[in-house]
Amino acid sequence: MLEAVLFDLDGTLADTAPDMALTVNAMLARRGMQAVPIQKVRPHVSQGARGMIVAAFGVASDHPDYPAMREEFLDIYAGNLCIDTALFPGMAELLDDLEARAIGWGVVTNKFERLARPVIEGLGLAGRAAVIVGGDTCARSKPFPDPLLHAAATMGVQPARTLYVGDDERDVRAARAAGMPVVVAGYGYLGDGPPPSLWGADAVVDSCPALHDWILQR
Repeated sequence: MLEAVLFDLDGTLADTAPDMALTVNAMLARRGMQAVPIQKVRPHVSQGARGMIVAAFGVASDHPDYPAMREEFLDIYAGNLCIDTALFPGMAELLDDLEARAIGWGVVTNKFERLARPVIEGLGLAGRAAVIVGGDTCARSKPFPDPLLHAAATMGVQPARTLYVGDDERDVRAARAAGMPVVVAGYGYLGDGPPPSLWGADAVVDSCPALHDWILQR
């Protein structure tokens, strides 16, 4: 029986792509370059600043310009955290039902905690999440299990009774290493690597209502 549910933030709990795209387009505008459509960068949102910069500029993390561009992205994004970001359809109802069933829930993301917390606050969820773990909360971030184990310990729940939900292959790897069941949010960003069916999760769901049904069956 599940006693807790942990969600990734970008592409799982909330659709943050509009504000991430807004940020990288502000960087492009500073350089006199044409804006990119959200569809181009959307699959890379779960990779954060690195994914946005690679998608929009073709600048990889080993490029000498990357560190400065990453800091620029983070500085701009800090002012764009919750403009058009919104919960995915059906997520509000899922959270309400978890709380009604006394199933605790929290967020474990690789987004820096100083950015993740304001997003969750902007969504009106800060007082409801049992735990918020960012990419810099623990010494190691996903795909290492440390942040998931830290979240479960903070909630006082055994990992085996804690479901993790994410939209990136590293989420599955982290959950497996933590001994947690894991579901892929197939409605999320998913990246451009192998298809989610090959990630080794317990299930892939295509919507929040489908995720809700999967949880209720457990």
